[in-house]
Amino acid sequence: MTEVLDLLMFVAVCGALLCGFPVAFTLGGVALIFAVLGMALGVFELAFLSALPQRIFGTMTNEVLVAVPLFVFMGVMLERSRLAEELLETMSLLFGRLRGGLGLSVTVVGAMMAASTGIVGATVVTMGLLSLPTMLRRGYDPRLAAGSICAAGTLGQIIPPSIVLVLLGDVISNSYQQAQLAAGNFAPDTVSVGDLFAGALLPGLMLVGLYMIYQVAVAVVRPAAAPALPPEELTISRAELGRRVISALIPPLVLILAVLGSILGGIATPTEAAALGAVGAILLAGQRLVPQPGRAIVLAGLATAGLLLLNWGMDLRVGRSFIPTADAVGIVMAVILSILIMWGLVVGLLRSWRTGVLMEVMRSTMEISAMVFVILIGAGLFSIVFRGFGGDESVHEMLSALPGGVVGAVVAVMAVMFLLGFFLDFIEIVFVVVPVVAPVLLQMGLDPIWLGVMMAVNLQTSFLTPPFGFALFYLRGVAPESVSTMDIYRGAVPFVLIQLLALVLLAALPGLATWLPAALYG
Repeated sequence: MTEVLDLLMFVAVCGALLCGFPVAFTLGGVALIFAVLGMALGVFELAFLSALPQRIFGTMTNEVLVAVPLFVFMGVMLERSRLAEELLETMSLLFGRLRGGLGLSVTVVGAMMAASTGIVGATVVTMGLLSLPTMLRRGYDPRLAAGSICAAGTLGQIIPPSIVLVLLGDVISNSYQQAQLAAGNFAPDTVSVGDLFAGALLPGLMLVGLYMIYQVAVAVVRPAAAPALPPEELTISRAELGRRVISALIPPLVLILAVLGSILGGIATPTEAAALGAVGAILLAGQRLVPQPGRAIVLAGLATAGLLLLNWGMDLRVGRSFIPTADAVGIVMAVILSILIMWGLVVGLLRSWRTGVLMEVMRSTMEISAMVFVILIGAGLFSIVFRGFGGDESVHEMLSALPGGVVGAVVAVMAVMFLLGFFLDFIEIVFVVVPVVAPVLLQMGLDPIWLGVMMAVNLQTSFLTPPFGFALFYLRGVAPESVSTMDIYRGAVPFVLIQLLALVLLAALPGLATWLPAALYG
């Protein structure tokens, strides 16, 4: 009976989500209904539900998940501060002399926006509004233009720092500990979000390179599909072009490298790096939203860099019985730099407030963060009831019985996640599907970082695949009527094939995902 109920429970959740019911209430509501049904049939003890308050408290005290609202704030603030618009204009001037230059610009800017925002919908919509009309006016094939934008937008799934990787890293970490405890290891190793960030970096850059190679190949084989910009639009001098590149490219690139570098270098945890990203986003927005130069913001940016260097090179702890003179000087300098950062933050926040951007950013951050955490609570209740029915054991038996052993199990899980990605958002899949299947796969001896990166690339591919890919729907909503839905679908197909090639390479060469974490953290 329990085997039937746990299967029906999973089917009921998927059916309710496909009908459009809110995710968090669907997860919690279905779990409660099946808990009562199981109690009535004598196969479920309501005492299992007493673990829910502890789950909620664990979520509230989980320091890793604090990074979610901070990364969301960083992404939304950069999006509202017209970062993508300026980057696209500058990259177009830089690559415009080349055939296919606009497509390359879209890919480069998409990668930077992915590393800045990590929100697929926002990136696709922003890139679609800014670059698609320009590409069509310059004679680009609508299919190539639409496919380039959709593919660049989905890079937010895999290029760190990404909200997907933060959530997936937390779930994979918990699943890895469960797998080790089940195997009798009561001093389990841990996997951090930083490990997953390091593992996803090379595959993400590999995808960017493959996209650009394809666009160059199209420009060579079919020059009319990806023309260069007319010479009269490229009359800008080299000095002016250099100034614009430095102004548009360097600040966001420095911010991305500071956030990601502080994580990979062990200077900061993902949560601390997310706070650094939020601070940097406020400073960048304050500098761009108002035409007047911001001396306080520039000084705050330099002070942030100085504080990172101090923290890396010196011991700044004050709660010590003896502090050497050099460290004492460093602590004083850190206090002065912190005051400069606070000054720049106040200026940046005031500028964002006066232009109306701050309220929009705060509202979007609150809505997205609340959605994530309410879904997390509903998923926790679903997980408790599912395990109360013995669902984890059923999944283990089913995957172990598949032909092909570990390979067959991985292929089956990836296929199910790929299909669910047509209908469910990544948050739902990460919180509902991954906690069920990941412990079983990890008990089979798979590397947790490799598995997490494979899942992230698989979901990215699903969100790009016609006819149900979310990225395609986002672009369809902002594309002009001259671009048909079939143009968008056909344009996405070559990039889907590139994604599948990346999955095959990851499966055949696990070192693409595991080498950098091992090199950085041993």
